[in-house]
Amino acid sequence: MQAKPLPSAEFIVLVALLNAMVAMSIDTMLPAIGAIATELGAADPNSRQFIVTALFAGITIGTLIYGPWSDSLGRKPTIVIGLCFYALGSLICLFSVNFPMIIAGRLVQGFGAAAPRIVSIAMVRDGQAGAAMARVMSLVMMVFMLVPMLAPSIGQLVLMVAGWRMIFLGFLVFGIVAGLWMWFRQDETLPPEKRISLSAAALLGAAAEVLRHPVAMGYTMASGFVFGSFIVYLGTSQQIFAEQYGQGAYFALWFAFFASGIAVAMLVNARLVMRYGMRRLSTLALRSLVLISVVFLAISLLLDGHPPLWSLAMFLLASFFCSGLLFGNFNAIAMEPMGRIAGMAAAISGSLSSLIAIITGGVIGQFYDGTVIPIVAGFAGLGLLALLATLRADARRR
Repeated sequence: MQAKPLPSAEFIVLVALLNAMVAMSIDTMLPAIGAIATELGAADPNSRQFIVTALFAGITIGTLIYGPWSDSLGRKPTIVIGLCFYALGSLICLFSVNFPMIIAGRLVQGFGAAAPRIVSIAMVRDGQAGAAMARVMSLVMMVFMLVPMLAPSIGQLVLMVAGWRMIFLGFLVFGIVAGLWMWFRQDETLPPEKRISLSAAALLGAAAEVLRHPVAMGYTMASGFVFGSFIVYLGTSQQIFAEQYGQGAYFALWFAFFASGIAVAMLVNARLVMRYGMRRLSTLALRSLVLISVVFLAISLLLDGHPPLWSLAMFLLASFFCSGLLFGNFNAIAMEPMGRIAGMAAAISGSLSSLIAIITGGVIGQFYDGTVIPIVAGFAGLGLLALLATLRADARRR
């Protein structure tokens, strides 16, 4: 049966849910990572962070594969293949008997989640461009951010009644539902005449085109640096709020509070991007992020890494608001000149930004020492690197 084009609102929600598989696979289980690490015998308290970073490692690998596949096979079949791997990874985690096994399961789960994440962006690019694409992506990300606002509370509730393994059963069910919705309701956005052969020469040529483009690469790197600071937060938030500040019972509420900052920013961006442009809004947000982070780093150093909880909350809320103005715009700017090879462009851009984020965020997270200094320094340093990358890209564009 041939699917009919979706109404705009339903398309945005569907793309948001496909993107949200990554956020859901992280945020729902954040309240449980301490219990998982303890039950499965993690050697070091900071090892629990690998439950998060392993997922992103799988995403990085999968992104390089699914992008080219989607350009050749079409968007829908590629997403289905990824969802099968996602289901397999969820099952491995569900039945894990030791810590290395759950890390392996998370790697497979992330490999599968890469398909809906990256190919759904290519689906948007198939029908949108420029500021219009940025507007759609901002609305997608706004709906997407409802997941981290709700997911930790859902995970906490599951822990109270069923244990952490049932969280992975929920991931499995979510993936199946999203896949069926996409398959039966969404039409294929890449017609056969626009598909690219899976020859090695074609793939290498497309990769070279992406890698040579200063704007695409500059904003991909900037996105990676900004996302790296977010990985630091994801990896250490349970330790900071549940242990350092004794907020275990309220962890999910704090997480939702900070996620609301990103959601509001994306709504603001959707309203303003058509008027002021992607680069102007991004530059203002990025410079504000760097300034806020540097100031709060100085405050944290003066207070030996233990600023009052309210001040840390205000810093994170303001930082995530700035980040919310960046994610959709950076992706749109990086993808804008890549319309002819959208799938490969999404693959290279997404994989490289994830790799940068994993390396920078993962390393910084391992320096957690019971203070907030590593995470705040990470926000400041990575924000500055992102600013330098965008300035260089814009200078070369001109």
